Amino acid sequence: MNQAVLLGGLFIGVLSALPIVNVANCCCVWIVGGGVLAAYFAQLEDPRPLSLVAGARIGFRAGVVGAVVWLVMSLAVDIVMAPLQQRAADMMLRSATDMPPEVRAWLQTVGTRAAGPFRVVLGFLFQLCVATPFAALGGLLVAALFARELPAPEHPEG
Repeated sequence: MNQAVLLGGLFIGVLSALPIVNVANCCCVWIVGGGVLAAYFAQLEDPRPLSLVAGARIGFRAGVVGAVVWLVMSLAVDIVMAPLQQRAADMMLRSATDMPPEVRAWLQTVGTRAAGPFRVVLGFLFQLCVATPFAALGGLLVAALFARELPAPEHPEG
């Protein structure tokens, strides 16, 4: 089950940290999907049916792993993207001569604010406290919808 949790957590964390792909996370698509993925693979590993509590627990654990993966991936993406954002902002500042002062001030701070520690801490807390229950919901859905039926016990005639 640990492999299933890690796979679900990687799904959540990586897709939630990627710049354009994370837009689909507005409805917790990647988070619920990671919980679904973790519970689905856990169900494949175990011949017994996955209980509702076990499905939710697996999804929750995938959400916690996903929050940690998001933190690492988000920091890595910020390290790569901050210089690109700064160069784009500098290019816009040089080419636009009739820019309002408020927009000019905002563009001057784009590169430095992108990787701010407050944004990273707030994002991690959101992933951990708000998103993790949605991953548990994904695991719960798998347990409820795709639970295997137990085979009927064979009774010897006699």
